[in-house]
Amino acid sequence: MTSTGLAADVTPDNIAAREPTKWNMDFLSPEQAAQRWGTTAENRRIMSVEGNTLLFNDPPQFLAHYYHFCAELLLGTWSFWTGAAHPKPPPPIHRAIFPHSSAAGWRDHPGFNSYFLRAAFPSLTVEVDIDWQDRVVATAESDVDQAWHFPYLLLADRSAAFRGRLCGSANQRTASESVDGLIARSKLDIGGLWWRPIRSAVWHFAGATENVPSVKQGEPLDELYEETDKFTITYISRQRTRRRLIPEDHELLVAELEALVARKNAEAMLTEGKEWVLNIVGAETLTKNEQVRLASQTNVLLGVHGNGLSHLILMPRTRFSAVIEIFYPGGFSHDYEWTARALGLKHFGMWNDTYFTEENTPKVHYPEGFQGPNIPIYGPVVANLIEKRIMQEQP
Repeated sequence: MTSTGLAADVTPDNIAAREPTKWNMDFLSPEQAAQRWGTTAENRRIMSVEGNTLLFNDPPQFLAHYYHFCAELLLGTWSFWTGAAHPKPPPPIHRAIFPHSSAAGWRDHPGFNSYFLRAAFPSLTVEVDIDWQDRVVATAESDVDQAWHFPYLLLADRSAAFRGRLCGSANQRTASESVDGLIARSKLDIGGLWWRPIRSAVWHFAGATENVPSVKQGEPLDELYEETDKFTITYISRQRTRRRLIPEDHELLVAELEALVARKNAEAMLTEGKEWVLNIVGAETLTKNEQVRLASQTNVLLGVHGNGLSHLILMPRTRFSAVIEIFYPGGFSHDYEWTARALGLKHFGMWNDTYFTEENTPKVHYPEGFQGPNIPIYGPVVANLIEKRIMQEQP
């Protein structure tokens, strides 16, 4: 359920050091509590901190990363808050506490963590390690026992999640313990409807009012899809970063995507069909508002394995929505594959000229070249896959 909150590695000493003791969590009987903090309202030395609280017992090691913070920690937290802790609609969350992180420690370098948190929860206040230490010192240095009382608190702990069957053995995604567990108990829908209030709040904050999808009615709740008025493909280029495509393969991929969109738009003019749109972007060149608005219109999100694919948590769910993730051949990680499926989006992994889906997902592997600048991709196969997916010829 909890840990010491230390940074994680795989050494035996570190694993042992993260195991909790009674100083991290303890259970007292009512009699023991009364003995320590008083028996009546007049002499009870317990201070209540009103409101609903999230306690994130994680170190900055993973907090300071857009994917791990927003697409894993917040996504998993919200799934439990809305699927297990409360009936609908869920009550407001008043504060988030990071007892092991400084004010800078939970913020990522591009600034998306704080942007997303403030947009999704505009009234939420944040406390960090120095604030938590204030509470510790105020009660520890007293000549009488005192305590803080949080009437309703949700604890999230990354190290503890890895003790679970799903996270620890199946997919290494901490949110999976909540999301998949609640879906199995019919407490969450399989289409990501439970996440849409958060996604919509961020859309609204960013001014994503044009081409925002509408819900298609008249179907079972867990099968609801959204509709967009255009077919939009977004390729997030990493050519300015360390992990990137072979330059010639990148150029061929762009050429094939441009040719696909031009051909489909020529066909649409004859049939009065939907317009096809291609966005080729480097996320670092766009403002946060622009990135959110772009994600809100994207049907197919394409890119090399990396942080930019975290924007899948802001995509609409149409019948043909997909995330296409390019790996170095032989390499695989569950990060975006699991998150896409958790939100009802189709995921395709690409190894140069072949692709795989959940039916034949490979084992996690980080071969030499996984993080390098020479990742191959065969553009014609990608363009053909996108066309078939959007035209619903590829399930």
